[in-house]
Amino acid sequence: MKLSLSVRIAEPPKRKDVTALPFESLAAEAKASGYAGLSMRASVVSVDSPPERVRAVRSLLDDFGLAASMVCGDIPLAANDAAATRALRNIAPYLDLAEALGSGLVRVMMHGEDDIPFARRAADEAAERRLTLVHINHWGTLFETIDQSLAALKAIGRKNFRVAFEPGNLLACRAGHGPGDLARLAPQLANVYFQNVRLDPASPIVFHSRRHGPAHLRYVPVDDPSAIDIRPLIDTLHEVGYAGWFTVHQPLFDGQEPAAAMRAAAAFFLPRMTA
Repeated sequence: MKLSLSVRIAEPPKRKDVTALPFESLAAEAKASGYAGLSMRASVVSVDSPPERVRAVRSLLDDFGLAASMVCGDIPLAANDAAATRALRNIAPYLDLAEALGSGLVRVMMHGEDDIPFARRAADEAAERRLTLVHINHWGTLFETIDQSLAALKAIGRKNFRVAFEPGNLLACRAGHGPGDLARLAPQLANVYFQNVRLDPASPIVFHSRRHGPAHLRYVPVDDPSAIDIRPLIDTLHEVGYAGWFTVHQPLFDGQEPAAAMRAAAAFFLPRMTA
């Protein structure tokens, strides 16, 4: 597997539109920590960024020898708000951004069955460019459970429309997220995302599941097995022969420095990327 870092790690708490340090510093630290790629979000570059910004970001990725593991092209996609599905209705700018950054994976969102025809057309357009659309297991979407994910993928019926396993969101939706669940999804995987959370009724952080309503969660360190133990899930990925991206999607804790968070996550995950 290849270790990727979501640029979310450098976004201040409760912000999705900016990073707390320049992208050059973020990329330099990611490379020094041992990551092979960065999962790009609109806090760094988006479909609305001027061409010179896109070129500058690509140049820095190339200079540091980092891949753009996946591209999340606008803030609504990251926030999963009411506008999150608009990418499916006009996918060309998102494909343009992915190509400009050298990425083969483009993140999209689906909120209802009425998004399925748009997903098919977007996937067909992406296929013409040999790109893959990826939907994360996420609250408030058609991918809240493994069964829902497989059903949605079957309805879309496109080989280049795939899924990113995300156990934290599955937990928030009270859905199975263990090794057996991951194994069922494995043939459709294009990415794996990980943020470590536990259910906590006292936490102000709320994920709004369509299936079970609001879920209060608390972020914990990535290596805390008392929340989501990622170790057996990584073992399962090795067992099924998954060789794609594994993306650390952990946010910053209050008072935590991005560089320290990057290094700590890399130290935990890098030794586990090989079987």
